[in-house]
Amino acid sequence: MTQRTLAIIKPDAVAKGVAGQILGRIEQGGFTILAAKLIHMSREQAAGFYIVHKARPFYASLCAFMTEGPCLPLVLEGDEAIQRWRDLMGATDPAKAAPGTIRRDFAASIEANAVHGSDSPESAAFEIPYFFAALEICPR
Repeated sequence: MTQRTLAIIKPDAVAKGVAGQILGRIEQGGFTILAAKLIHMSREQAAGFYIVHKARPFYASLCAFMTEGPCLPLVLEGDEAIQRWRDLMGATDPAKAAPGTIRRDFAASIEANAVHGSDSPESAAFEIPYFFAALEICPR
C-alpha cells in the first residue's frame, strides 16, 4: 500500500553536514521525495509539532533541541512508507539501532538522533500539513 510519511533531518544532522548522505539513503531506499524545505523552527512551531509529547519529561528539551538550527522536513512516498522509513531510521537510541541504519551511523544520542519519522498514518496526517501546504507537495 502506497503511503506518505513525514521525515525530518534534524538540526544535529544538518549541522554535521550529513543531510546529503541521509537524502541519498532515502532515495536508495526506494522512497520518492514529494516535498522538502530547509527551515529553522521557532519555539512555538516546535511546541506545536511535538504537542503529543507535552506531558512527557523530555518535551522542553526536545523543543529546545529542534530550534537550535535549521532542519529539513520532507514528505516521502512509497509502499509501506511509514514502517520502511522507521526501519531505515533505526531505534531512537542510536546505541540500540541496527548497523546500517541512519541513527546508528549519524546520531549522537537519544535526543540528537538525526532524523524524525511519522509513527502511524494518523501522525503522518497531522505532521505533513504541519509543514507543507497541499500545493507544496509534488506528486509523481
